Amino acid sequence: MRKLPYARFKKMPLVVVSLILSIVWFSTIVWASPSVEDPFTGNPIAQIVEKTSPAVVNIDTKAMVRQPLSPFANDPFLREFLGDQLEQFTRLVPMKGKGSGFIVSKDGYILTNNHVVAGADEITVSMSDGKAYPAKVIGTDPSYDLAVIKIDGKNLPTLKLGDSDKVRVGEWAIAIGNPFGFESSVTVGVISAKNRSIRARDFSFDGFLQTDAAINPGNSGGPLLNLKGEVIGINTAIIPYAQGIGFAIPINMAKQVLQDLVKYGSVKRGWLGVYIQPLTREFADVYGIKSEEGAIIADIVPGSPADKAGLKRGDVIVEVDGKKVKDDLDLTMKIRSHLAGDKVIIKILRDGAERKISVVLGNIPGSEGGFSSLNENLKKIGIKVQSITDAQRKQKGLPSGTKGVMISEVSPGSLADMVGLKNGDVILEVNGKDVENPDSLAKSLQKSNRTIVFLVWRDGRTFYISFRL
Repeated sequence: MRKLPYARFKKMPLVVVSLILSIVWFSTIVWASPSVEDPFTGNPIAQIVEKTSPAVVNIDTKAMVRQPLSPFANDPFLREFLGDQLEQFTRLVPMKGKGSGFIVSKDGYILTNNHVVAGADEITVSMSDGKAYPAKVIGTDPSYDLAVIKIDGKNLPTLKLGDSDKVRVGEWAIAIGNPFGFESSVTVGVISAKNRSIRARDFSFDGFLQTDAAINPGNSGGPLLNLKGEVIGINTAIIPYAQGIGFAIPINMAKQVLQDLVKYGSVKRGWLGVYIQPLTREFADVYGIKSEEGAIIADIVPGSPADKAGLKRGDVIVEVDGKKVKDDLDLTMKIRSHLAGDKVIIKILRDGAERKISVVLGNIPGSEGGFSSLNENLKKIGIKVQSITDAQRKQKGLPSGTKGVMISEVSPGSLADMVGLKNGDVILEVNGKDVENPDSLAKSLQKSNRTIVFLVWRDGRTFYISFRL
C-alpha cells in the first residue's frame, strides 16, 4: 500500500520541513497580492481620484441682492399702495453661493452649471492646492444649464472628456465636488439610468444620466467620471426628498455648447422651435403610423423656423438630412449639431404620407445675449437681455411685430438699478435707433458715445431713460 504524502515528512529533518512550509506560505502571499504595476487591480478609484482631483475646482460666488428692512415689505397691500417707493425700505446685502467645476484647458477654461454662476457679481475659483483665482464668465447656455468661466493660468491640470453615448447602465461612476462646502468630496455609485427627463417650473431637460453616487448641493457643476478617469457627465440636479437619485448632463451634449461658448461667447447651435415628445406605440396605432422611430411635434413656437417652414403639431419627424431620427433626444442632438443659419431637410409623416420640408435653423432665443466682447457695455450698465417672443409681446400688450429686447436681469447697485431699469422692461430704442435683438443692442452701445438714451416699454406705456456710462 502506497504511503500518504504526509508520512514522508516524518523522515525529513525538522529544519527541512520548516523551510518547505515557509516557501509555500510566501508563494501564496505573493500570488494573492495585487500587482503594483496594474492600476486597475484592487481598487482603481483611489488612483483615479488622485489623478483627477487637481482639475476639480471649488466655485464661490457673491451677488448683491435687495433685502427688505421690514418684515411687512412683502405685504401685497403695501406693494400696491407704495409701488416703486417700497424699494426705499430695502438694503443691498451680499448673498454667497457655492458650486463645483472642472478645468478643460491648460489656460484656464472651466466648465460648470449656469445656475452656479447666474447673477454673480464676483466669482472666485479655488484649486485643490489652496490657490484661489478671480474668474469671469465667458458664456452661458441656460437651456442646458451650462456655463464656461475662465481664470488666468498656465499649464493647469485638466480632465479628459469621455463619450457619454457609450455609457452603460450599471457601470461604475465617480462624482467629485464640494457638497455643502466640503471640498474635494468623492462619492461612488453606478449609472442607474439614461435619458431621464426632469420637468420643473423654470427648468425642463431631457437626456439626463441618473446615478446613485451621492450628489448634494455644492456638487453642481462637478464631474461625473468613469473608471478611465474620463468625464461622462456634469453633476446638475437632485431630488431633495429622495436618496440615491442624482442627475448629470451627458458630456456629449456639453461638448457642443463648450465649443460655442469659448469661440463666440454665446450658443450658435441651430434652433428649430418645436416642443417634441417620444413616438409611442399607442400614438402610432391611433394615427396609423408604421414607423417605430421618430419624434412627435407636440407644439410649435410662434414665429420660429419650424413655424415659418410649415411644420405642424402632430407631425412625426423621422429624418434630418437623410439620417433617421430614433427618438426625441436623437432629434435634439441632430438639430444641435448644426449652426444657426444652416438649411436642413426634415422628413415628416403627416396624414399617413411622407413629406420633406426645408427649414433654415435660427438662433436659440436669448442666446444672442451671451457674454461676448460686444456685450461689455451691457455688463457695465448692469443688465442682461434676451430676445422677446410673441408670447411675451402678447403678455405685455405690445403690438404684434414690435421689435426690442427684454431685460432679464438687473444687477443690484448697478448703473441700471440706479436709473430705475427693472426686470421685464422692454428696450425699444437706443439713441433713436430701433433695437431688434440683443446683438443689435450691444452694437448700438458700442457705436454710441458715453451718453445713452433708452426708449423703454413698461406696463403699457413708453418713456425715456437717459444716463452716461
